Amino acid sequence: MEGCKKKMRSWWMTSPSTILLGFMVPLIVVSGLVALVGLSSSNWLLNSNYYPWMKSSIFSSAPFSANLNLSAAMSSPKDGRVKLDLRRRVVGSGEREEARSDDYGLNLSTAPPLAIEARESTQEESVENKEKIFIIPTNRSHHLPSFNETHALPLSSRIKRKFNNLEILEAKLQRVRAAIRDAKKGNQMHDPDYIPTGPIYRNPNAFHRSYLEMEKQLKVFVYEEGEHPIFHNGPCGSIYSVEGYFIHNLEISNFRTRNSENAQIYFLPFSVTSIVHFIYDKNVIKHRWRPMKQTVKDYVELLAGKYRYWNQSLGADHFMLSCHDWGPEISKSVPELFKNSIRALCNANTSEGFEPSKDVSIPEINLPGGRMNGLIGGPSPSRRPFLVFFAGGLHGPIRPILLEHWENKEDDVQIHKYLPKDVSYSAMMRKSKYCICPSGYEVASPRMVEALYTGCVPVLIKDHYVPPFSDVLNWKSFAVVIPKEEIPNLKKILTAISTRQYIRMQRRGKLVRRHFEVNFPPKRYDVFHMILHSVWLRRLNIRLHGL
Repeated sequence: MEGCKKKMRSWWMTSPSTILLGFMVPLIVVSGLVALVGLSSSNWLLNSNYYPWMKSSIFSSAPFSANLNLSAAMSSPKDGRVKLDLRRRVVGSGEREEARSDDYGLNLSTAPPLAIEARESTQEESVENKEKIFIIPTNRSHHLPSFNETHALPLSSRIKRKFNNLEILEAKLQRVRAAIRDAKKGNQMHDPDYIPTGPIYRNPNAFHRSYLEMEKQLKVFVYEEGEHPIFHNGPCGSIYSVEGYFIHNLEISNFRTRNSENAQIYFLPFSVTSIVHFIYDKNVIKHRWRPMKQTVKDYVELLAGKYRYWNQSLGADHFMLSCHDWGPEISKSVPELFKNSIRALCNANTSEGFEPSKDVSIPEINLPGGRMNGLIGGPSPSRRPFLVFFAGGLHGPIRPILLEHWENKEDDVQIHKYLPKDVSYSAMMRKSKYCICPSGYEVASPRMVEALYTGCVPVLIKDHYVPPFSDVLNWKSFAVVIPKEEIPNLKKILTAISTRQYIRMQRRGKLVRRHFEVNFPPKRYDVFHMILHSVWLRRLNIRLHGL
């Protein structure tokens, strides 16, 4: 043993490499420990909750992005906000959010906006040619250890991150959602023309803010492809007049943009009424839908081949408009058009695939001369001798029941199949307190708007129907809704409404009438702008990312 110790001591004292090794081992150990600490610190930098944009990012393709758990974020009842039932549904490469609130039907997403500052070029630039840069400020620096230095080098306090045009657009919409959510707290905004108030709105402050945001932000790209009379055209003097009126005024409005990169939404400018009029052959029975559906299919395929916008969202940020009864069926010509796109329809029947959170219910308005001349106005409630009025053919399942129980039964209940030739339909509406608006073959009818025009309180008797602009308007505050099973009790229900309540409803109908008026040119808050506003709200329900 003693010999072994001497031998080792002799080897230790005589080896120069051993002396060097004795100094190197502690340095290696210390360097390894420092490296481990540095990697841990660096990983914290990437995963830290300190940066709000990392948790609020809605773009899965962006660096360091994280998916938001919005259901969890909005389910907390803290700070007194209304608890929302927020559901998500993937639509193609995008994602649609449906936020439902008991006091407001805007269906708006309410996640906080991105904490970013945009530096946008003054010139219009293509996304492929140049990306815009967002500067994301931080208010403290982090230190990474150096392997060659004994001190850490500070990072820059400003991190540059590049966003493409779509991401910038979605970030702006995110801020709009937050602004509408905050408006529900009751902060009024100045408006020289009109400030929505009262029970005719589900939430007047939120509606007002969303409308003003639409005026500032919304840009619609109208595809120029297609020729008259099917495209960029429509009727303006019939019960389908909304089609031609909207298409014409959108194409000349300030909401239209010629730069497709600046648009939040894209319009398919075909008229279903024109398709039916010019393409439908009533003598063909077996495949009567095929030529009409093929026209829409070919048009969408043309656009999808020429532009990238349809394919990048599978149609989720596109919309069509139809007041013809066959609009829902013709929209099935392209599966994505039916399932993903926003469909503005007069025939808003949930039993036929209408989805209130995605689709838009628009009013059917009969303009015999293409104008509202002579349609607006009526006498006061005290000068209306009849309790209720209806005249119309036996179309659909509801009207036969109505006439069976009430036709020619009582003097103050004016229910007719046909009016005598010397009796004016509009005059009878002006003499009645309530006007019945039942479904025919389809749920849409111009009677609701006619009643509002003449100061008659609408009585809706419809199944599976979503009234126009019901995301904003509280229809029960100015109309009576009766299920068809209660038709035998019609008079009992109406007479149970007090005179005071009837007068309130009649006055509210006069106030809400401005949202259904057809103006040339359009005026703020009229039917053109209300249709566009409903489309705007559905666009806010969509978040496009990962493209």
